[in-house]
Amino acid sequence: MNILWTLAIGIIIGMANVIPGVSGSTIAVVFGIYDKFIDAITLNVKKLWKNKKFVLPIVTGMALGVLILSKLITLLYEKFPIQTNFFFTGLIIGSVPMLVNLSVNKKDGTKVEKSKTKSIVACVIIGIAIMILFSMLESSFGDSQGMIKSLPEFSVKLALKIFIAGVFGAVAMIVPGISGSLLMLILGVYPIVIKSISALFLPESFFSALILLLPNGVGVLAGLLLGARLIKNLLEKAPNHTYAVILGLLCGSALNICPITKNIFQGVFFQSILDFKSVSLVLSSAAALIVGGAMAYFSSKFSPSE
Repeated sequence: MNILWTLAIGIIIGMANVIPGVSGSTIAVVFGIYDKFIDAITLNVKKLWKNKKFVLPIVTGMALGVLILSKLITLLYEKFPIQTNFFFTGLIIGSVPMLVNLSVNKKDGTKVEKSKTKSIVACVIIGIAIMILFSMLESSFGDSQGMIKSLPEFSVKLALKIFIAGVFGAVAMIVPGISGSLLMLILGVYPIVIKSISALFLPESFFSALILLLPNGVGVLAGLLLGARLIKNLLEKAPNHTYAVILGLLCGSALNICPITKNIFQGVFFQSILDFKSVSLVLSSAAALIVGGAMAYFSSKFSPSE
């Protein structure tokens, strides 16, 4: 059952990673596997094999989420964008109690010293501020999400650009609350990567798509290894402050994803009211929020064991 549960979480992470503005690592935090996820990112073959019951299903699930089920989440965003965003908002809200506990308590369960309280609160505020900045960036670059009609011609310059975007996107990807896809969108390669993934399933464009995806894949691998080592060191040396920043990132991410607060931050003050023009929309949005919150809150009790 643990393997199937880990596979399911991997699928959701993969789905989230292809959506600009949604962080796959946020999902890892929500389901209580973030520490294990970061620790699993390594080139140490012996360590990977030792953790195979976690690594194999999580990687397989992520691949399935990106290659196949991303179409489902895209469809949900097209047909039910408000409800889908409320569901993700609920996931984030439901994980807040767990992160508060990790921020103010030590590993042995005792409270942190009062002298650290102010710095922990400051870390939460920093995390929220970073996400507000990303919200502004998302609104500035949102129009560039349109899909391209055909794959561009391969060139060394384009390959280098895709590689660099993969590195930065992967580093962002493992920081909860920050979307790696959004960063690749800002760097101008997101439409190329998404088009290439879908082109892999067409025999006439398979080779061209593969050539374009290879530098991105190498860049993502390099970024994951670099970013994971940094996060792992921070969690070992300053766990409470690191979790406080993550808490701030998630709270800011909820403000960015929630349809009501997102419209307010983007200056559309009355749009959040006009969006809810029917009782069915209000009820379905509330249901999505509650389901997401409950799923996140109770998921830590069923997360895979060490």
